[in-house]
Amino acid sequence: MKQILSQLWVCLCIATISFTSCTHNSEFTVKGVVSGADGQTMYLENVGVGSVETLDSIKLTATGEFKFTQARPDYPDFYRFRLNNQLINFSIDSTETLIFSADAGTFATSYTVEGSENAKAIKNITLTQLDANQAIGRLRKEYESKLIADTTYRSSVLETAEAYKEVARKYIYSAPMSAAAYFALFQQIDGLLFFDLYDKEDSKAYAAVATSFDHYYPESARSKHLHNLALQSIKIIRGQRALDMDEINIQEVNFLDIALPNIRSEVVTLSSVAENKAVLINFTVYQSEWSPALNMAFGELYTQYHNKGLEIYQVSLDTDTHFWRNVATNLPWITVLDPESVYSQAAALYNVRQLPGIFLLDKQGNMVKRIEDIETMGKDVLSVL
Repeated sequence: MKQILSQLWVCLCIATISFTSCTHNSEFTVKGVVSGADGQTMYLENVGVGSVETLDSIKLTATGEFKFTQARPDYPDFYRFRLNNQLINFSIDSTETLIFSADAGTFATSYTVEGSENAKAIKNITLTQLDANQAIGRLRKEYESKLIADTTYRSSVLETAEAYKEVARKYIYSAPMSAAAYFALFQQIDGLLFFDLYDKEDSKAYAAVATSFDHYYPESARSKHLHNLALQSIKIIRGQRALDMDEINIQEVNFLDIALPNIRSEVVTLSSVAENKAVLINFTVYQSEWSPALNMAFGELYTQYHNKGLEIYQVSLDTDTHFWRNVATNLPWITVLDPESVYSQAAALYNVRQLPGIFLLDKQGNMVKRIEDIETMGKDVLSVL
């Protein structure tokens, strides 16, 4: 009898431990101390593929102590602390608890983190990216002040960007399945990606991370996003070769989807617009001096080809929402607003290096061209109709 009771007790303990473990593992905790932030509010945000969501906040006291507990994501995901305009980025995967220590004055750069090697790597990547941003900022000022020549400016900027990519590649190729690799791949400068989606060498980095995420996290939204991104990169690079349209799987989405609100605050996705239609994707700023002429050119094309299957999906990066609404109300095509403006993640993912940025999708959903010359835009549209 004692033996039976003993066995029952052991089973009960195991069951209790298992239940507690499962409950514990369903959440993650980030905690720590921020000194010099008495009375300031710090936010915890989830950084999604195309949006940022505020999860929680805390008003810091003189002790600076904080603690956030959230549901663990099904797949590796990214989060950040925001204090005023300063950010600390980190990832959550199998980690249960992360401990941070920071100072309000140097919040984004001199913090420490324990509990995750990925979080430590993300800090190193962030500091390298900030160094590159600062160096390019100095070069720009020198160039605008005519202290350095155009060729010197261009070559120096490229060298600085390459220095960042050299560091990033170590994380990407050493552990392409890691959150740090993903983070390194998508760092930006002035809203543009360091790794050019349409560069042959940079395309290998996208392919490496995409392949690993496909293998380790096949159902993750980031994996699917990376998969489409890598396909788009490869197709654009091979764009000079003739495409056999019969061999293209029309079920495959070969462009990066965008989901942004229109003037009625309804979220309109690019994928819903592109179904069986040729689409001109345009990143623009209505308040720019060239915008009226560009919209007139779009108007002519829209009038001529809309009934033949052409749609225009125009993404405004304007900061003045009222101005945008006034202009957008008078346009017959689809207009959406990206509230992140020059920090637009959508524009960055399309690697828009200057405005206006114009891309052309054919009716099968293939990204066939980045339009550089507005004068040839009519012929480009006609070729896919």
